[in-house]
Amino acid sequence: MNAQTAPTPETTPPNTAAAGRPPVRAATPDDAENIIRLRSEHILSAPLSEEWIRRCTDELSPRLTPAGDARAFVIDAPDGTLASCALGLIHAVLPAPAYPRGLAAHVQVVATHPGLRRRGYARTVVSALLDHLSEVEDVTLFELTARVESAPLYRELGFAGGPTLMRMTRLKQPAGASTVGGSPAWLPPEQYAETVLKATAWACVLFTDEDDGLLQLHSVYSPAHPWQFVGGTMDPGERPWETAVRETREETGLAVSGPPRLLATVYGLPGAEWPYSTIGMVFDGGRLTARQIQGITLNPQEHDEVRVLPLAEWKALMPDRDFARLRAVEEARRTGEAAYFGTWDWGK
Repeated sequence: MNAQTAPTPETTPPNTAAAGRPPVRAATPDDAENIIRLRSEHILSAPLSEEWIRRCTDELSPRLTPAGDARAFVIDAPDGTLASCALGLIHAVLPAPAYPRGLAAHVQVVATHPGLRRRGYARTVVSALLDHLSEVEDVTLFELTARVESAPLYRELGFAGGPTLMRMTRLKQPAGASTVGGSPAWLPPEQYAETVLKATAWACVLFTDEDDGLLQLHSVYSPAHPWQFVGGTMDPGERPWETAVRETREETGLAVSGPPRLLATVYGLPGAEWPYSTIGMVFDGGRLTARQIQGITLNPQEHDEVRVLPLAEWKALMPDRDFARLRAVEEARRTGEAAYFGTWDWGK
């Protein structure tokens, strides 16, 4: 970090007033207590005691000096406290092409007083913090942990990943670098890859019996999703149908043959249960005879029961979103029209 370029109390991002946005300023050591109180009251699951507020203030205050490793931008509230703040902590990492100076920052606190939300304050202080860290401190790697409801804002600002960990690399635009329509030049692939959506992929198979009952397996490891299609997560280098075939063999001992018939594509946003988006494909496994069903061999580390039921009887056994997905896949099989189920989101 460059101690000579830390923000001063008068620092204000250019064009803030001209753009009609709230006045934002760089925090000073005198703001440490108000930053800690915002964090205590509106971020932490349990507020800090006055003793801990004092201890945290004593810790943060010297770190907000030019020689320290903390940088924050704030918006003042009319009562003299803080309406909003964004605090980042700078630390060293091993250098890489995407962060050649070896400097990273963790956005530790982003908080806005509840009575002053929906005014763009969070976007303003975070943008000011990121701009300062990037342009003045030469930080190129940024990380943060976000609540589910805050993740869309951070994605708009360039972060990728799920709420458990969101990351972004931001390199300075070289002098004279070409632009297209006022936008920065293309990033090298390895740098651009750091900014795009991260997702996991899975592939499954829907089997039915000779009376069109739907077959599912009972999970021993996922109480949030107790009944599941046969299938699982794709391995590196696999294509979706290859995953479906492999997982079917591993989970049931059954062999499925093509050609593959896609019933549905499923998409889910990240949440508290899983930090990444998920993309899945469900294929038609065809009808099984009673003998084939009785011959299924389960992997006890994954499933402990096979059950075949009509669609309506599954409703009481599954979470609503899982049943809605099952219903969409069953309708696709029955009608021959592939389904798109885009709301299989992970729980909050």
